[in-house]
Amino acid sequence: MDPISERLRARHPQRIDLSLGRMRTLCAALGDPQDRLPPVIHVAGTNGKGSTVALLRAIAEAAGLKVHVYTSPHLVRFNERIRLAGELISDAALSAILDRIEAVSGEATVFESTTAAAFLAMSETPADLAIIEVGLGGVLDATNVIERPLLSLITPVDLDHAEFLGTSLPGIAREKAGILKPGARGLIARQAHEAMDAIELAARTVGAPLTVMGIDFDAWGERGGLAWQDQERFLDLPAPALTGVHQIDNAGLAVAAALELDLPETAIADGLRAVRWPARMQRLTAGPFAEAAKAADAEIWLDGGHNPHAARALASTLACRQAAAPRPTALIVGMLGNKDAGGFFEALRASGATVFTVGFEGAAAEPEALAAVARGHGLAATPSGTVQQALSQALRLGAGRVVICGSLYLAGEVLGASPETWPT
Repeated sequence: MDPISERLRARHPQRIDLSLGRMRTLCAALGDPQDRLPPVIHVAGTNGKGSTVALLRAIAEAAGLKVHVYTSPHLVRFNERIRLAGELISDAALSAILDRIEAVSGEATVFESTTAAAFLAMSETPADLAIIEVGLGGVLDATNVIERPLLSLITPVDLDHAEFLGTSLPGIAREKAGILKPGARGLIARQAHEAMDAIELAARTVGAPLTVMGIDFDAWGERGGLAWQDQERFLDLPAPALTGVHQIDNAGLAVAAALELDLPETAIADGLRAVRWPARMQRLTAGPFAEAAKAADAEIWLDGGHNPHAARALASTLACRQAAAPRPTALIVGMLGNKDAGGFFEALRASGATVFTVGFEGAAAEPEALAAVARGHGLAATPSGTVQQALSQALRLGAGRVVICGSLYLAGEVLGASPETWPT
């Protein structure tokens, strides 16, 4: 665990307790920095939030804007969560900000303190735009003290965090739609009908105009690129430099936001080419895992998706790669114990991949139990001790394509073993 994470865990409650009361009190003690940010784009959703944020940041920076970004969780270093005018916050600046937070934080949780730290740092650093990712849900998420966003984005809504958000898709959609604010346009990704109905109701209730993918605009892959169209224009753009068919929709939403900002088409194209977002179907090309795979003439990928919706996206990506270049496929899977492992493996049943299950630091599911769930969904599965051991087993059995997946925390451990791959 990096020193900043250790500091926060030692000094603040680690519980998840969705409430805005403590956060409002903390922000008030700091002079309400959330009201002194540059124009804010607030992003909620179940999957695709981080990719959409990365895409929009790349486009805005290609247009010459200085951009603040707040995302979670981090992969290797806590500093990844807070980007100030294009640069990760330094250790010294973060430590100084946390000193000020801790002087007034009271019973604020780790995430609340982190969010307040981001707002305070961003309010004191000049920039043109702030892109803020919701941590969990929307209505009571700590980031939702932002009252006047420029735009609110909602990426695809699906089932996750059932212990906090429930198992009703309309109910989860209502939580995500809590970031919609009066008069601020909401840009909405393609949704299941029942989720869209809930979002539209929430928008009408607060008076937020909506622009909806599949109705007001759309995006699709065409001739190796990205086609984007609304009622006024058609854009022929490069495909995003993120692997997976699902990234076309994420890019489509980011392009819609960029056009709301009046960013030029040249910047949109440059941003799509330049975007980087670790642990989202990331091809590993450096470090010990990549070297081991290379020695066996195998591909190795890293994906942090951890719910059934993300597993369906992974399955689609694997199917495309198999169609283009068939190879025996292995999945090295580690998951938190509270995730829907059954739904995850069911989505990957048709892949025919061989599964090796592993643990990681924290509240991970036991590899033996995880392997049993995978077998229950028709996949050959073997528990293993570590990622290194699982990779050795997979390569020894002839895997030509290996995907390490199931958790961003597992992804962080993998990247942590390969300093040359760390996010910057």
